[in-house]
Amino acid sequence: MKTPVTKHLFTLLLSIYLVSCGTPDQGMEEIPNYEGPIQQAEDMVLYHSEDAVVTNKLVTPKFLEYVNGDREFPEGLYFEFYDEEGNITSTLEANEAYYFKEEEKWRGRGEVKVKNMEKGQKLETEELFWKPKEEQISTEKFVTITLPDKVLYGQGLTAKQDFSSYRITKPQGTFEIEE
Repeated sequence: MKTPVTKHLFTLLLSIYLVSCGTPDQGMEEIPNYEGPIQQAEDMVLYHSEDAVVTNKLVTPKFLEYVNGDREFPEGLYFEFYDEEGNITSTLEANEAYYFKEEEKWRGRGEVKVKNMEKGQKLETEELFWKPKEEQISTEKFVTITLPDKVLYGQGLTAKQDFSSYRITKPQGTFEIEE
């Protein structure tokens, strides 16, 4: 037989439990001016697929997601991109990265490297922006492009994300011109 005290204690505990349950965003409303991450993960490997075919793989030591949908990779990231047969076509790595949800744009910083395995090309820079929907990469920083037969240098670049075509804004160095 339950005593009145036990009955009230049970009711109180049940009320506290029900009040504490809710959506993850409800708790954020109670902390004014909170700008920190709402989710985080360590040693994350994430695969993306379309029509049951893996198109890319993201590896990062640390991942943070914010209320506005932005994502931060403060310890860097590594991307692999695959063709329909599952072969790696290109890679992208950076010392740190940030995804701007509203703009649907990525920014890589530090030592940023893009490699196109199919063409034997490599791009190196300090900062790179990638817009997946536009399939474009760009930077205002100094770039080094290593091709199978030469190395190109310059300030600023716009390119297709697969690096099939690119334009160096201010090329530098010695160039051979074929007649």
